Amino acid sequence: MRDPDTDTPGSSSAAPRDRFVRVRGAREHNLRGVDVDIPRDALTVFTGVSGSGKSSLAFGTLYAEAQRRYFESVAPYARRLIHQVGAPKVGEITGLPPAVSLEQRRAAPNARSSVGTVTTLSNSLRMLFSRAGSYPPGAERLDSDAFSPNTAAGACPSCHGLGRVHGTSEELLVPDPGLSIRDGAIAAWPGAWQGKNLRDVLDALGHDVDRPWRELDAKDREWILFTDEQPVVTVHPVREADRIQRPYQGTYMSARRYVMHTFSDSKSATLRAKAERFLTSEPCPLCAGSRLRPEALAVTFAGRTIAELAALPLTELARTLDAAGGTETARVLTGDLVARIATVTELGLGYLSLDRATPTLSNGELQRLRLATQLRAGLFGVVYVLDEPSAGLHPADTEALLVVLDRLKAAGNTVFVVEHHLDVVRHADWLVDVGPRAGEHGGRVLYSGPPARLAQVAGSATRRFLFDRAPVPERTVREPAGLLRTGPVTRHNLRGLDAEFPLAVLTAVTGVSGSGKSTLVGALTEAAERADGVARVVTVDQKPIGRTPRSNLATYTGLFDVVRKLFTATEEARSRGYKAGRFSFNVPGGRCETCQGEGFVSVELLFLPSTYAPCPDCHGARYNPETLQVRLRGRTIAEVLDLTVEAAAEFFADTPAAARSLRTLLDVGLGYLRLGQPATELSGGEAQRIKLAAELQRPRRAHTLYVLDEPTTGLHPADVEVLMHQLHGLVDAGHTVVVVEHDMDVVATADWVLDMGPGGGDEGGRIVAQGPPAAVAGAPDSRTARFLAARLAR
Repeated sequence: MRDPDTDTPGSSSAAPRDRFVRVRGAREHNLRGVDVDIPRDALTVFTGVSGSGKSSLAFGTLYAEAQRRYFESVAPYARRLIHQVGAPKVGEITGLPPAVSLEQRRAAPNARSSVGTVTTLSNSLRMLFSRAGSYPPGAERLDSDAFSPNTAAGACPSCHGLGRVHGTSEELLVPDPGLSIRDGAIAAWPGAWQGKNLRDVLDALGHDVDRPWRELDAKDREWILFTDEQPVVTVHPVREADRIQRPYQGTYMSARRYVMHTFSDSKSATLRAKAERFLTSEPCPLCAGSRLRPEALAVTFAGRTIAELAALPLTELARTLDAAGGTETARVLTGDLVARIATVTELGLGYLSLDRATPTLSNGELQRLRLATQLRAGLFGVVYVLDEPSAGLHPADTEALLVVLDRLKAAGNTVFVVEHHLDVVRHADWLVDVGPRAGEHGGRVLYSGPPARLAQVAGSATRRFLFDRAPVPERTVREPAGLLRTGPVTRHNLRGLDAEFPLAVLTAVTGVSGSGKSTLVGALTEAAERADGVARVVTVDQKPIGRTPRSNLATYTGLFDVVRKLFTATEEARSRGYKAGRFSFNVPGGRCETCQGEGFVSVELLFLPSTYAPCPDCHGARYNPETLQVRLRGRTIAEVLDLTVEAAAEFFADTPAAARSLRTLLDVGLGYLRLGQPATELSGGEAQRIKLAAELQRPRRAHTLYVLDEPTTGLHPADVEVLMHQLHGLVDAGHTVVVVEHDMDVVATADWVLDMGPGGGDEGGRIVAQGPPAAVAGAPDSRTARFLAARLAR
């Protein structure tokens, strides 16, 4: 063993001069008692196939332990206000500095969150207007809060700082005026008893609910739909033979009032979405969409209001502020703003504006904004843990990302990056390769050391792609079966753009971040739904398959229905009279009522945050003892849900309905996931592949257009090979596949490439090159060309 004072790994104890973070006995998720030494003050990349355990090591162990240690130094009363990730399963970690996590997961969508609020640049811009703005003669100087749409002092009183107002109309609320109220003329009303109640209340108020809507008096129609009155009347329900119904006091609510109340207050996403169908949205007439009070909009800087400056792309905003001049105060404030904007544009995000809402940003864009904020914070001596910072990045932007990571390291920090992008892997000082495969077949550190020595590790899935890169195999480019035309498209940065997509081939849409790729593909899906040559349009995105732990892999794919029917058909279940609902943890009957089928309970601790513990009755099984007494081939329903897809494929090999679903999940590389794995634990890439698997198991006859937005995000190159085999199989079956993609390995194997650009934002929005990969690789105006050419030549 070498002496730790020499700054090399190998010792199990930490000396005063030890420059390594040393992990002993990590057992989080699928990690198998991992021991590993990782240098501080270096850029370390964690690699491995999806599900191998690299995130469990980087985030679930190292970051979680750093956070736990920090929280132990916080007063117990303050700790109850902070969300904690819990103590990781690890024997010992030494040499671990404080850590900052920059994950891809986003908070709940918030219409008031923007690029400006995430980066705190809005705070500085408001200060500039407050201290150095040009005020109208006689106007009082405003505090910076008065320039924020998120404060009572600054928000427009009409739209409350949202910039848009919602309304509705008779045409939306009553799409078929030939129907009577009893027959459902008011489509915006709820169904079931609540809708019947409103109809009965109207009847009791003396309105004719059986005449066609168009024959009712105009004043009555206006009152029924739009009144703010809420009269209470005694309702005498029509008697039914098998039910006794007594009179009750019913309250009337107009259709508009119901829709607005549901849209603004309902906690159900389904009900809100339904209500939104009956609403119009338009810029606020008072503030014209600027979200601010007139007093704030009367102040200018460089001849523009704060709303006008916030709407500029960051690159243009920096130029405007740089040229503004003004007082010493103005120069100091603009100088600080321009310097802070530079860190954002350095990461390839100069096309964004401060007022861009964060729900419209990709996960990669959001993470890079947070990274830019950290870069300006000037911290040193901390560990930055990043989750695939290259996600959604064009190769040209990845070069800028590497410069930023080097700057974080040069400032005296340790940088841990979970990453698949090979350029980032090659750039690392140290590599931790986890594997060899996913799930129960992974969880081991195959290699920890300088990248070059990974070439000697035969069991590594990363080694082949890092060192043994074969050239793109020669193959014949498929001939299109026709063209799908879209346009002219005028949306975001696209200005009257016409485009043609070949049918029955695989098309890759490329371009730098913000060049207009997703906007164009969104217009394509709309055009395809009206086109004659396409029978179906399937969009496979990376949105979660569910937002609660009750949604999981089995429920989404329909596999859970098959499993429950199999349990219902067992002799034990039949003898007890159990139906399929007995084996659902989402409804009363078979589930554990202590935890209501969650598998865990919340534990309230005095002066500490609430924590979660396995249910004391079912111990995490989710079902009550009676349900768990029913077994299918020796396994309970809880044990079946705990199987991995790979193990379940063997268990259900003789059940065609289950085997088909499981086979498609294996085909897209998800054999390591558990059937009951909650949707909240899945990455965006995993969610997208589950959706693709659900689509692949359908019988495919008619010509289908499949649209995928960056399907390789979060995928190891080995997983990309598996995914592309499936996508090419769809094309070989006669379908059309369009992918928005930055991975040059994928682009090089496409039949057709459509490259957007040349830059992002206002500098993009054009098709700069299109054709087979070899043709685009030689395009002079394409920023993609040199990276594609290098891949084709390798």
